[in-house]
Amino acid sequence: MTKTLEEHLEGIDSELASLILKISSIANAISNELPYRRGKANTKNVFGELQLVVDKWADQFLINELRKSGLVKTVASEEQPDLVKLNEEGIFNITLDPLDGSSNIESNNLVGTIVGIYKKDLPTQGKHQIAAMYILYGPVTTLVYTAQNGVHEFLHTKKGFVFREESIKLPEPGKLYGIGGLRKDWLPSFRKYVEELEMEGYKLRYGGAFVGDFNQVLHYGGLFAYPALTTNPNGKLRLLVESNPISFIAREAEGASTNGKCSILEVEPEHIDQRIPTYIGNKNLIEKLEKILR
Repeated sequence: MTKTLEEHLEGIDSELASLILKISSIANAISNELPYRRGKANTKNVFGELQLVVDKWADQFLINELRKSGLVKTVASEEQPDLVKLNEEGIFNITLDPLDGSSNIESNNLVGTIVGIYKKDLPTQGKHQIAAMYILYGPVTTLVYTAQNGVHEFLHTKKGFVFREESIKLPEPGKLYGIGGLRKDWLPSFRKYVEELEMEGYKLRYGGAFVGDFNQVLHYGGLFAYPALTTNPNGKLRLLVESNPISFIAREAEGASTNGKCSILEVEPEHIDQRIPTYIGNKNLIEKLEKILR
């Protein structure tokens, strides 16, 4: 008999298990709504980016449902300028990218939801996460989570999320790389590093949704990066809502992350909308890259 997500969570803290199950049910509702909520909202988020109808809807839907759970104290969302206070008696503080890669919706490519879970007040270092997860709305909907108990993947079916793979490790050696930003804007040392990967036979896979691109690395090994650019030294990705949760999952899968100087999980955030150069993948690739970039 196939194990369900609920059964798999029986070995962890019951309140954390309840939160992960709640988020999984919200994700299922988001997946069902994606075909019906297209188009531009004619508003901008805190980063000055034009929001889509589905961005605003997913953000409000997630926040409202998390408020109803009573488990969440505050939320830091990509779509909100400030921390959102939900329940003073809540146990957890959440970081949220409600719909990562939402610009892919018009072309029917990958999108996802990224969540970081803390007991410490936000903002704080990513190493203080107690759990992280993402939901990938692909040809099928999958959920990947870690509660510091390994990295586990579940497939959405009529019975809910059911077990697909347990204790995932980044394969060695890696096979793929996916890198954002224009190649002409990469730092010369980083461009040389990528050329070496190509000489070693690494294949390019980049789809424009962080969660989808990292999911490739999780299953095939390799490197994902949205690097420091000559035109933008801080890169594009947000430390709290994107880079920290995925870095946490990568570490639990025996991978690593860096901002070019140290683990992303060690970076002390200065504000909730901080951007950071992001490099995530197999540990040996990250160690080699750090030596080049320092």
